Amino acid sequence: MKLYSNAFAPSPRRVRMFAAEKGLTLETVNLDFANNEHHAPAFLAVNPVGEVPALVLDEGTVLTESLAICRYLEELYPQPSLFGSSALERARIAQCVDHLMFRLYVPATQAFKHTHAYWATRLTQVLPYGDVARALLREELTRIEGWLTDGRAFLVDDRFSMADIVAYTSVEFAKVGGVRVSEEHPQLKAYMARIGVRPSAKA
Repeated sequence: MKLYSNAFAPSPRRVRMFAAEKGLTLETVNLDFANNEHHAPAFLAVNPVGEVPALVLDEGTVLTESLAICRYLEELYPQPSLFGSSALERARIAQCVDHLMFRLYVPATQAFKHTHAYWATRLTQVLPYGDVARALLREELTRIEGWLTDGRAFLVDDRFSMADIVAYTSVEFAKVGGVRVSEEHPQLKAYMARIGVRPSAKA
């Protein structure tokens, strides 16, 4: 299997982190976004949308979208389980992942796109929209802080899961949109430190 990735983008980072937790080594091709390698004909032949991650299977099938790729890898390599082992655990992890994708990752992406200089010549930035996205991010960080006040080590059922991968990569990515974990979030800061020392966080 070959993974098309980018060292900076959060979506392929989810896949790399997931694979590392599984102990998998994927052949990885890192695309340079600054030089538009993701829009080059060679990559558009792999994924016409021009986005990463894209996982090319040995027989040529291409999978895109980070959650779909991770679910595929979970089916192939079920241990350690990162999407849950029981029906209830799978539902709780899926619930948390969906919440974080919509309420944390999406505003982090919009804050980046509408406030960062990288996008100034790549799209029409709407700065007030970027400010709204930042406000939503801060609200979400406070919500996650509340989740962690009960002393849990991880987000769901006190064990590392896909929910933690989505949370960690999204909070890290929020920095480029101008939102960071502050002293108002001591539990979240400690949580990020716990996840950050895992080997997979460096993947």
